[in-house]
Amino acid sequence: MSADSTRLSLNVLVAEDDEDMRALIVETLRSDGHHVTEASDGADLLVRLREGIRSADKPAVIVTDVLMPNLSGLGVLATLHRAGCHIPVILITGLADESVLTVAKRFGHVTFFKKPVDIDKLREAVVDAHRF
Repeated sequence: MSADSTRLSLNVLVAEDDEDMRALIVETLRSDGHHVTEASDGADLLVRLREGIRSADKPAVIVTDVLMPNLSGLGVLATLHRAGCHIPVILITGLADESVLTVAKRFGHVTFFKKPVDIDKLREAVVDAHRF
């Protein structure tokens, strides 16, 4: 981890339906000093995003799984794109299909990780994503 990431505190919104994976990501980012809001799926992510935009907790970065109940990560990206919301998104997926990345890139700045996620690279990507 770079010295930069230990000093920078970001608001990060994490959506992951796998509770163990979400806990790992959330605790790792919190240990780096970030303020993290959790969401259990894409629909919950959008609710939390609306709440954050109306407060001082507007996320600088969103980390979301692709396959989730109620609304997928791609559905979240499409919704953000239609709303003109330009928050950088980090997608996480267990899918091997490269078409997911192709679709995601149409919606703006997206960083893409395949599961299992290298947690140290994810930490760096969170800090790097907010710079776009």
